[in-house]
Amino acid sequence: MNLSDIILYKNGVPHYDLTNTIQYLEHIGKKRFGAHFYISPQDTEIVYQVLSWIINDVEACKKYNISHRKGILLSGPVGCGKTSLMKLFTTLMPLSKSFIIKPAREVTMEFSKQGYDVIHRYSRSLRSPKPICFDDIGVEPPMRYFGDQINVIGEILLSRYELFVSKAVQTHATTNMNAEEIEARYGVRVRSRLREMFNLIAFPAEAEDKRK
Repeated sequence: MNLSDIILYKNGVPHYDLTNTIQYLEHIGKKRFGAHFYISPQDTEIVYQVLSWIINDVEACKKYNISHRKGILLSGPVGCGKTSLMKLFTTLMPLSKSFIIKPAREVTMEFSKQGYDVIHRYSRSLRSPKPICFDDIGVEPPMRYFGDQINVIGEILLSRYELFVSKAVQTHATTNMNAEEIEARYGVRVRSRLREMFNLIAFPAEAEDKRK
C-alpha cells in the first residue's frame, strides 16, 4: 500500500480515507517496528483527530476543538503507542508541517554535557526554527549545571512559546502526564503556555499497554 492509495481529492482538496489510512499506518508500522505492531480499534478516534488537524478539516476540527495553528500534545498511559503513532503521522504530513522527534530525556542529557547552548539550539537562537516533537516530556531527569538545577524542557517550552507567538512555529509533544502533573513538574507558567500552544489529544486512561 502506498500513500497515494489513501488520499482522496474533492475539489482539489486532499482528504484521507480513514479505513485505508489505518491500514496504511499499520503497514508502515509493521515495517518500522516489527510484525507485532497494530492499531487497536480504540486508537481510531485518535488517528481521526490528528488527520483532521493535518488536512485542516474545518468541521472535524470544530467538533474536537482543534486549532490548525497549534501543535499536537498527545497524552496517554505508558505503552499505549503515542511515540509510534507520532512517528507514523510524519509520513502523512506535507513538507510544511513535517517535524523531527526528539526524546526529552536525550535533550536533557545533551544539556548536561553542553549547557545552555542546548536550550538555544531547540528554541530562540535558530535562524530558521522548525517544528519539533519532544517525546515523553515529564519523565526526563532533573539536571544541574555548575550547581544550578535547571528545568531544561520547561525552559525550552517557554522559548518555543515565543517562537509560536512571533513566528507561528509549531511544537508537538507526547506525555504520560495529566494537566495537574504537568503543572507540578514544570510550573503554572508552562502549563498556561501549553494551553495556547497545543491541541490536547488524549488516549483514554484505560488504554491498553501494547508493550505487554
